[in-house]
Amino acid sequence: MRFLMTYESGLIFGFGIILGGMANPAKVLNFFDVAGTWDPSLAFVMGGALGVTALGYRIVLRRPAPRMADIFHLSTLLRIDVPLIAGSAAFGIGWGVAGFCPGGALPVIGTLDPAVLTFTGAMIAGIVIAKAIKSRSQPLGHTA
Repeated sequence: MRFLMTYESGLIFGFGIILGGMANPAKVLNFFDVAGTWDPSLAFVMGGALGVTALGYRIVLRRPAPRMADIFHLSTLLRIDVPLIAGSAAFGIGWGVAGFCPGGALPVIGTLDPAVLTFTGAMIAGIVIAKAIKSRSQPLGHTA
């Protein structure tokens, strides 16, 4: 059942990404090109996603626990630190240069488009490198 729910959630997410145009790098790059061919339609997509997420969190967090786990796994970090800023900057720069975010690239990986495969490979390499750097900077036995 848990696998089915995970698959269904991914399918809905991917469908939303494609329907919203976020899997199309040209549309995304036009959103960022405010001095040229600016296309503001992604702002409505992101605003809609923010509204649905905010409402969903309010409803779901009233429950004592999620349906498929014993507890909610929510971040307890409350401070803005260098890793958060560096990660956000890397995400934004990568999104602005390639026109893909991870959520936009994964639903179209089956197209075997070289740009999608290059982005996905670079993203996976970045994740592996970031995890290696983070594990070296933490004392033994500490996981976060």
